[in-house]
Amino acid sequence: MSIEVGIVLAALGITTLELVEASAVGLTLYHTSKRMAVFGAVIAGTVVVLVPTFAVGKAIALLPVFYVRLIAAALLLYFGLRLARSARRAVLRTRTGGFQGEEESHRSLMVAGFSVGMVEAFEAAIVLVALIPVSFDSTVIGLSMGVLVVIVATLVLQSQVRKIKQASMKIVVSALLLSFSVFWGLESVVSLDDLFLIPFFLVFAIVVYTYSHMSLPPAGPIKQSKGAEGDTPSQAQ
Repeated sequence: MSIEVGIVLAALGITTLELVEASAVGLTLYHTSKRMAVFGAVIAGTVVVLVPTFAVGKAIALLPVFYVRLIAAALLLYFGLRLARSARRAVLRTRTGGFQGEEESHRSLMVAGFSVGMVEAFEAAIVLVALIPVSFDSTVIGLSMGVLVVIVATLVLQSQVRKIKQASMKIVVSALLLSFSVFWGLESVVSLDDLFLIPFFLVFAIVVYTYSHMSLPPAGPIKQSKGAEGDTPSQAQ
């Protein structure tokens, strides 16, 4: 078996770059839903793309990336807006101690995770299909190493993410989904660098945070409600 170091590094780089974004969303969705199944949704979206990539090779490049990005952008816009409303309810609950409405549906979070996994894997696949003809074995090795790096990083960060309050995490998740939605929507028309995700995220984080906290009653004594999940109730000072 002949190994091309350059191909291994290229496959490793693109796999890590794209899948780490999917992993970040998976982590935040997990914190919101408290269910490991959301990671399964992200993985399923990734596998749906990467398995055919190596099975049919360059044929994956013939798929209309414009429509893939556009559909995913529309889905994440919908779920991002719903989660923003859920974040507002979570903030209200921490201030009043009451259970305001239901949590964001598990199905919605699963679809969001699948969409992110699929599109990020598709972005990686576009590069991988160009590497496969040069050295199939080297591409597989690079992909495997990249997946391993992402898995290890996810496990390391999981304990840190779980320390964040649920209301704050919902704001982060909503901002992430809205950022990806706008990014993929614009990328369907013009070419954008992934670094644009940073200012998009910062803007949406501010917008969602402001929406979640505006016109709410002042914080008062917090009492734990039966069946309510989220932040550990505490007495406001």
